[in-house]
Amino acid sequence: MGIGRRQYWGWVFVLPAVLFFALFSYFPMINSFVASFHAKDIISLKAPKFIGLQNYIYIFTSQDFLNSIKATLYFAVGCFIPLVSVSLFIATIVVSLRRFPKIQNVFKMIYYSPSIVSGVVSATIWLLIFDPRGLANQFLNFLAANPSSVDFKWLALPMMARLATIIIYFWKYVGYFVIIYFAGLVSIPTSLYEVAEIDGASAWKKFWRITIPLLKPTIEFVVIVAFIACVRTFSIQYVFVQSGSPREPINVISLNIYTTAMQYHSLGRSTAMSVSLFCFILIFTIVQLRIYRSERVSYV
Repeated sequence: MGIGRRQYWGWVFVLPAVLFFALFSYFPMINSFVASFHAKDIISLKAPKFIGLQNYIYIFTSQDFLNSIKATLYFAVGCFIPLVSVSLFIATIVVSLRRFPKIQNVFKMIYYSPSIVSGVVSATIWLLIFDPRGLANQFLNFLAANPSSVDFKWLALPMMARLATIIIYFWKYVGYFVIIYFAGLVSIPTSLYEVAEIDGASAWKKFWRITIPLLKPTIEFVVIVAFIACVRTFSIQYVFVQSGSPREPINVISLNIYTTAMQYHSLGRSTAMSVSLFCFILIFTIVQLRIYRSERVSYV
């Protein structure tokens, strides 16, 4: 009886949070899925018209949406690989400073601080750096020893605009993944490294034979979160387009969804794009979880 009462009160306390989550998460998701099968003008008072799969047929035969997929993949691959690998390298260096905790904390703060800045603010700051008279051009001219200042047109050329958005996103989020890797690295018992060192293992072997295998759960989390964050990017590309950069090379799916809904007022097509993006992320996540499922590790 006592257990039943405790379960009852447990449901009573959990129910408000469940209802809140369902109202503001599940309902919009279901509503978006339903809306993707309708034609609806956002500013029109007319009721939505059911058109079946026409929105999906349109977007997957539209050159604009196919270009968005291409732009998203360019950005995701160009940003995802450095985020996953470089953040691990930096985290390894920070962990090696455990004998100097004050210096270690300073480095953690330096790397993590950009991630708390909003995407719009980050993009605005870097717009000044990528200005023709900004630090980016000055730095490249210094490396190339150019006698006269050369404008590399960070905000005008398609490839440079892609590279610029990747640099900003990497700068903003690399510290976030450094902290995650750091938490995973410090949880590995130091005794394992001490035993390997007694056996004469080099630092490279210790990294590949101990660190990587025991860090796989953390790597799995970082891979999934980093990829989802990369394919959902929006704010940096939006600021660039509003500042005059060419739209086509950086017209990622999220930006196309916003443009289709807010500028073209097509709710059905924008939700069809959103559902397609959601399905792509879901499939990638499931595949990653299945890959790592058979590679669970233990320190025992």
